Amino acid sequence: QVQLVESGGGLVQPGGSLRLSCAASGSIFRINDMGWFRQAPGKERELVAQITSGGSTVYADSVKGRFTISRENAKNTVYLQMNSLKPDDTAVYYCNADASSYYGGPYVRYWGQGTQVTVSS
Repeated sequence: QVQLVESGGGLVQPGGSLRLSCAASGSIFRINDMGWFRQAPGKERELVAQITSGGSTVYADSVKGRFTISRENAKNTVYLQMNSLKPDDTAVYYCNADASSYYGGPYVRYWGQGTQVTVSS
């Protein structure tokens, strides 16, 4: 099993910044993609950003130029730097990791428990 633990959420004023972290632990052989999704009240979960083990990134149009995803492979950790935050960014943010537990094993998508980000004055 693989566990993901997120940190860094909270309340911030519009225009402010937050940095989310997500560390994976447990039975890990290799992690491919890692990323962040978010879900606002009454809305479906949506992709925010994704990063491959090689560092290639994908962003939702709504966060391009404001959010930056990065990772430390040696620590099995992914980060999301969020700048110029807007009230529309308010949501529960979930990290994910596509991990295998042994050589040749299947990749499974694991999820964190979620961290609340609230952007309000």
